[in-house]
Amino acid sequence: MIELEGLTKRYGDKVAVNNLTCTVRPGIVTGFLGPNGAGKSTTMRMILGLDRPTAGDVRIDGKHYDQLKDPLTYIGALLEAKAWHPGRSARNHLLCLAQSNGIPDSRVREVLDAVGLTSVARKKTKGFSMGMGQRLGIAGALLGDPRILMFDEPVNGLDPEGIHWIRNMMKSLAAQGRTVFVSSHLMSEMALTADHLVVIGQGRLLADTSMPEFIARNSRAYVRIRTPQRERLLDVLQQAGITAVQNGNGTLEVDGGKSEQIGELAARHQVVLHELSPQQASLEEAFMQLTAESVEYHAHAEAPPQAQAPARAQQQQWGADWRRS
Repeated sequence: MIELEGLTKRYGDKVAVNNLTCTVRPGIVTGFLGPNGAGKSTTMRMILGLDRPTAGDVRIDGKHYDQLKDPLTYIGALLEAKAWHPGRSARNHLLCLAQSNGIPDSRVREVLDAVGLTSVARKKTKGFSMGMGQRLGIAGALLGDPRILMFDEPVNGLDPEGIHWIRNMMKSLAAQGRTVFVSSHLMSEMALTADHLVVIGQGRLLADTSMPEFIARNSRAYVRIRTPQRERLLDVLQQAGITAVQNGNGTLEVDGGKSEQIGELAARHQVVLHELSPQQASLEEAFMQLTAESVEYHAHAEAPPQAQAPARAQQQQWGADWRRS
């Protein structure tokens, strides 16, 4: 278990993490979400003792990281994909980690096989692709067979097979009763992997809840209806006290989860339905809704060349007018 209590980190005037309190529990995959600059990486670094908190506390199974004897046997982490010497082989990199934490050499062979790097175990890591680097980083996290695992963007550089593998591996580790804490910007992947979410924005906690509750609280649920008897159905719904909104594409929308009631009403009044489908926002849509006010870096699309040209001409005319004045 990872416990954060009032965790705060300042860099001069910049507050990277602001009074963050939450608990990452065993037995589930906890997703760690937030916009760029939200403080996710800083939080993970403080958990591992790489950065010292300005205020607050963080404990790993009740202890600070620097109190852990052989820490790789308590917590394994992937924070940077290429945190190794490029002149070392994958096997030697893991052997060094194993010897520093009292882990038997036989475990190196096991994790290399688990991540699919046995065939390149003796090759120097400087020739590794990004995906191979991710696999080696994951092998390092698994090396001590820890009860707690922490991954920052674990699917970067992986092919579809690799993404499927890491997703199932994290679920399997959580099913064994381990604590799994994973940060990612890939919302579609997080939706398939995480059971619980911790969401931060500008260093502050925005949500600490289950995946279904997070989506339900931060999105709109409605029923979409298509029918060739639209006016007839509108009358039927109105008589039943149900408000339907006509959409521009010929469909009707009813807020809330009333699909069964609508279907029964339509059948009772012999209204033909071509579509009756409950709609729920995706994790990405709910995340965007919640964090809209917390995004620090906004991108703005450039105006197309044909739109820029009149603007430049206008600016040149203003310049000529100013010089004449």
